[in-house]
Amino acid sequence: MDTVTLTVPSHPKYLSLIRGLIYPLALNDGFSKKEARRIVLAIDEACANIIKYAYEGDVANTILVAVVSEAAFFRVTLTDYGKQVDAASIVPRALEDIRPGGLGTHFIRTVFDSVLYDTNQPKGTVLTLEKKKSETISSLQPRET
Repeated sequence: MDTVTLTVPSHPKYLSLIRGLIYPLALNDGFSKKEARRIVLAIDEACANIIKYAYEGDVANTILVAVVSEAAFFRVTLTDYGKQVDAASIVPRALEDIRPGGLGTHFIRTVFDSVLYDTNQPKGTVLTLEKKKSETISSLQPRET
């Protein structure tokens, strides 16, 4: 199991650092370029939501990104220390409701197999995004002995 972590300021200009971290790691884990781009866009959306909602635009905070590569899963954990929200209230709006915005959580849930919001700490949220690797990809990963 490999883990890579990065802490960035909660300013939109630093989202490129996160994208630059995620894309090669996803490719290295065997995802296609198309799927790696989808993973990057979903994580970018989640980080933008952290800046907008948890930090209410305050750029003086941080986002902790942890990427874990396991034999069967690619897992990204995003930790913020901002305003908590009731995880049950984070639901995508209906696709039939045509208007700008509001589809980020739908896209995130489409890309990742598991999306978990943990607000069981005094402050902030830990968002864990997990994507299963295909059997072919998993068989290419070194096995732990």
